[in-house]
Amino acid sequence: MGVPDLTPRSVAPVHTKYRRIATSIPVPESIPILEKLARLEPRFMLGQPPIVWDRAEGISVFDRWGNQWIDWTSGVLVANAGHAHPHIRQAVARQVEHPLMHNFMFPTEIRAQAAEALLGVAPEPLEKVYLLTTGSEAVECAVKLTRNHGRAIGGDRKIGIVTFQNAFHGRTLGSLQAGGTPGLKEWIVNLDKDFVQVPFPDGFRGGPDMSFDGFLRALDELGMTPDRVAGVMSETYQGGNSSFMPPEYAQRLRRWCDQHEALLIFDEVQAGFGRTGRFWAFEHYGVVPDLVTCGKGISSGLPASAVIGRFDVMDRLPPGSMTVTHSGNPLSMAAVVANLEVIRDENLVDNARRMGEILQPEVRRLQKRFPKHVGCVHGEGLVASLHIVHPGGTEANADLADDIIMRCVGKGLMLFAAVGYGGASVKVCPPLVINEEALREGISVLEESLQEACDE
Repeated sequence: MGVPDLTPRSVAPVHTKYRRIATSIPVPESIPILEKLARLEPRFMLGQPPIVWDRAEGISVFDRWGNQWIDWTSGVLVANAGHAHPHIRQAVARQVEHPLMHNFMFPTEIRAQAAEALLGVAPEPLEKVYLLTTGSEAVECAVKLTRNHGRAIGGDRKIGIVTFQNAFHGRTLGSLQAGGTPGLKEWIVNLDKDFVQVPFPDGFRGGPDMSFDGFLRALDELGMTPDRVAGVMSETYQGGNSSFMPPEYAQRLRRWCDQHEALLIFDEVQAGFGRTGRFWAFEHYGVVPDLVTCGKGISSGLPASAVIGRFDVMDRLPPGSMTVTHSGNPLSMAAVVANLEVIRDENLVDNARRMGEILQPEVRRLQKRFPKHVGCVHGEGLVASLHIVHPGGTEANADLADDIIMRCVGKGLMLFAAVGYGGASVKVCPPLVINEEALREGISVLEESLQEACDE
C-alpha cells in the first residue's frame, strides 16, 4: 500500500458478536486525523488501512464511530495475551504509581524479576538475558555478541554472519544488513561483505531444494568458508511469509555450527511467546540455539525486547561496553512479568496450538480453492501467510493482496500489509486469546473477500 485513498467507500453494514461496521471506510469524521498524520509525518509512515484506532481490548479493535474489528494483526504480532489485558494493565499501573518510570541501567527489583521470569522459560544452556527495547536492538546486540565471540576464538577473520534470503530482522543498519530483502538496503550502498545471505528452504520462492546441501553450496558460491563464519542467524519462521525450514535442515545446521565453532542464532521476535503453538518456535525443530532474540509478544504491548544466550557468549564483553538508555525500563519490565504470568495461567500456548489446528487446515483449503492467486500457504499455530501471486507463477501480486486486505477491513476483519515478497503476503496472526467462534468467523470473512477479489 502506498499513499492511502481517503475517499470514503460505502460498505455493507455488519453487525455480529465480534464485528460491527456502521460507516463508510474510511470514516468521514476520521479523515482530518488521517490528513494531519499524512501532513506531519513522513511518507514511510503510510501504508496500512486508513482506520483510526481508538482502543483495543482482547481480540477487538474499535474506532470512535461505532466500528469494531476482529484483530488478525495483534498490532504486528505484539498482543499475544490480547490487547490491554487487565492483568498487564494493572501491573503497569502499579509500577507507575510506585513511582518509578525510568532508571537507565541502575539496578531495580522489577528488572531482576523480568530477567528471572524470562530465564525460567528458556531451555539450557541459555542462562543469561540482556533486556532492551526493540527487536532491531536485540538483533544488533546479537550481531555484536556473535562477532566478538568469533574474533575471540578465530581472530579478525572469523566475523562472517550468514543469514537467509527474504529474511526480515529489523530496520536499523546492522539488522537491515542481516536481512534478506535487497530493496530495503539499497540506501546503505557500501554493504558489509561479511554479511551474506543463502536461500531459505521454504519449497516455494526459495526454490525446490530444501536439503542442507543447498546451504553448503550457497556458502561455497559466496566464497564464505566455514572458518570465517562467526554465526548463522535465521528467523525461526520468516516473518514476511511465515515459512519454516524443515526440522532436519535445522538439525543439520545445529551440527554444522558446532563443528565449525559458529553460533546459531534464532530470531524469535515474531515467533516466540506461544505464537506457533510452542512457547519457542524453535521447539518445532528439536534444537536449541546459542542466542535468541526476543521482542513483540514479550510484553503484549509495551516496548521491550531481549537477547537470551549462553553464559560464555553473553559475558564476554566488559562492564559498560553495551548500554541502552531504556534497558529494563520499569514499566516495560512490569508488563513482561505480567505477560508471562498470563501466558502461563491462561494456557495461551496450548490455545494457540488448538486454534492452529483449526486455522492451518482452513487457510490451506483456501489455497486449494484459489490456486491461481494463492501460490502457497505457510505457518504454524496462530500465524499463517497466504502468498498472493499473479496467475501462473510465483510473482508477487501486491495489488491483489491490498485489495483482499481492504475488503476484509471493510467487513470488520483487521489485517495489515506484511513486509516480504513484495508486500504480497496476507498475514494471519490474531491474539493468542482468540476462541474458535471468532476464529471461524474471521476465516469466513477472509474466504468471502478472497472470492470477491479473485473473481474481479
